[in-house]
Amino acid sequence: MPLHVVILAAGQGKRMHSALPKVLHRIGGRPLLAHVIDTARALKPERIHVVYGHGGAQVRAAFEGATVEWVEQVKRLGTGHALMQALPGIPRAATVLVLNGDVPLLRATTLRKLVRSAGKGIVIATCDLGDPAGYGRVVRELKGGGVQGRVQRIVEEWDATPKQRAIREWYAGFLAGNASRLAGWLAKVANRNAQKEYYLTDVIAIAAASGSPIHAVKATDASEVAGVNSRVELAILERAFQNGQARKLLAAGVALADLWRVDVRGELVCGREVSIDVNCVFEGDVRLGDRVRIGPNCVLRNVTLGAGSEVHAFSLLEDAEVGTGCRIGPYARLRPGAKLAADVHVGNFVEIKASRIGAGSKANHLSYIGDAEVGAGVNIGAGTITCNYDGASKHRTVIEDDCFIGSDVTLVAPVRIAKGSYIGAGSTISRDTPPGQLTVARAKQVSLPRWTPPRKPPAGKK
Repeated sequence: MPLHVVILAAGQGKRMHSALPKVLHRIGGRPLLAHVIDTARALKPERIHVVYGHGGAQVRAAFEGATVEWVEQVKRLGTGHALMQALPGIPRAATVLVLNGDVPLLRATTLRKLVRSAGKGIVIATCDLGDPAGYGRVVRELKGGGVQGRVQRIVEEWDATPKQRAIREWYAGFLAGNASRLAGWLAKVANRNAQKEYYLTDVIAIAAASGSPIHAVKATDASEVAGVNSRVELAILERAFQNGQARKLLAAGVALADLWRVDVRGELVCGREVSIDVNCVFEGDVRLGDRVRIGPNCVLRNVTLGAGSEVHAFSLLEDAEVGTGCRIGPYARLRPGAKLAADVHVGNFVEIKASRIGAGSKANHLSYIGDAEVGAGVNIGAGTITCNYDGASKHRTVIEDDCFIGSDVTLVAPVRIAKGSYIGAGSTISRDTPPGQLTVARAKQVSLPRWTPPRKPPAGKK
């Protein structure tokens, strides 16, 4: 039978205290809903239907171009009502898997078990680990000796009695069944409850009363099926997600200083013998070659590092390419368009933007290099800057191979420093230099023997 996935994503998430729709809050740098859609795609369904409502324009804009069917729930009258909006677009013979858009850590293996178990009745996901507060309780029939039997119904917490709230098995928020049967059971759902809503969970009792089998697949990890309803729950699942990422890195041979203090918010691909210190954040597409070492408190965003390179503490690298054997930091910044060849040294408080740095070149202290072409074997002294912006346009600086730039030099672009040039400390260079010569451009030094410093008036006098 064809499989159709329905993702319920219309809720506001009042307890988030945010103008952002709940399903757009992020885990691992991506919206909650993106995680659910990706997991659904792993099942290779015929269609994925996303029921949206609160903040609908924002939700659709965030997933522009996504291969999903959008279904609007204009009046948000509960989860059962939400599924009713999607069912008309689903063949009656199809198997329907219903998911929630705020459960980001779902595994495809768990969902496959649900789909395989879906027959003439309903299969639900449950869990009896962790705190059930806030979740619907799974009520089962009691056999002799207090043994629990078949699932009879699900009672939402706000409608549950104290005895029912003591039940440890809770409904994880997703189920699977035949589309035609689900439509028939949903037609019988009423809104006689504390919330005055049409609960999807009420179909369980209706189906059980008709004699249809109700199967339960228990999750073995509470975080996998946990939803996000508050900032606290979002933070807890973020750490659960990141811990899972860390364990994957460790299993692949990456040396992590602390598996609880690393954040991967994208794709991180590591070679052999890579080591990562504490409090590092990796965003977007990051690729670390063999023997790369990342010091503490670094942020890398869309970066490639060649084999044997090191990034020292408190450095920020974004949209940059770093060659082999380079040394970056501490406290260095590589901005978009920075491209470093092999064996380049970029030291503390050095910023590089939209520039190519040739092999073996060094800028070890307190420099800004923007919109520049720097050759091989260049030494850039402390305090050197390229003046690349005239207030309207950016201009390029070219420093050819084997140049020596003294400390506190200002290079006013557009300008070319010819091969082998030496630039004297404190110079302001605004014209091209000849190759192999020392160029000095300083104001004349003057001393005034009769000059006296200003003095403060005596106390009490103005």
